[in-house]
Amino acid sequence: MSIAQFERLLDAVAGRSDVRITFDDGNVSDVEVALPRLVERGLVAEFFLLAGTLGDRGRVDHTDVRALLDAGMAIGSHGWAHRDWRRINNEQARRELDDAHRVLGELTGRPVSRVAIPFGSYDRHVLRRLRSAGVTRAYSSDGGRARPDTWLQARTSLRHDMDAAWIARLLDPNTSLTRRARGCAARVIKRLR
Repeated sequence: MSIAQFERLLDAVAGRSDVRITFDDGNVSDVEVALPRLVERGLVAEFFLLAGTLGDRGRVDHTDVRALLDAGMAIGSHGWAHRDWRRINNEQARRELDDAHRVLGELTGRPVSRVAIPFGSYDRHVLRRLRSAGVTRAYSSDGGRARPDTWLQARTSLRHDMDAAWIARLLDPNTSLTRRARGCAARVIKRLR
């Protein structure tokens, strides 16, 4: 997505209380490109970081995390190393969840209890593991509108081929019943796996 497209999308959602903005992976562009544009528009976002890649080339470091916090942004966990949580054992889960939360909590000086599920890949075992780990909200990439009161939050990933008109259609409360039903069905199937 170009910077101009990103700016148009931010302009389209500015002032909307029903839109939450999130970023995954902890790319340095989150601080260099996104942060100033969010601040300029008075927007806040939640940044889901990979604890195991902090400070790596192209990734945010401790100073960047401080800049995000100082600007009023929230920090959540995206795990340790961007692994598919459906395919990890208990030891790997401790690293992905417990260790990542601990490192990010120490870095931010506050508890980290919200996660963005890598690849949006989950099943009932992942959801149970997240609840057991004390996760207070989990974000997927199932797409569509999310209800503000649900623990598992659907998100729509933005791509270069989406424009402000596409976002407006997504945000339209009169979105077709078929589209909403399809999204709901996908979430139910994932939970039952």
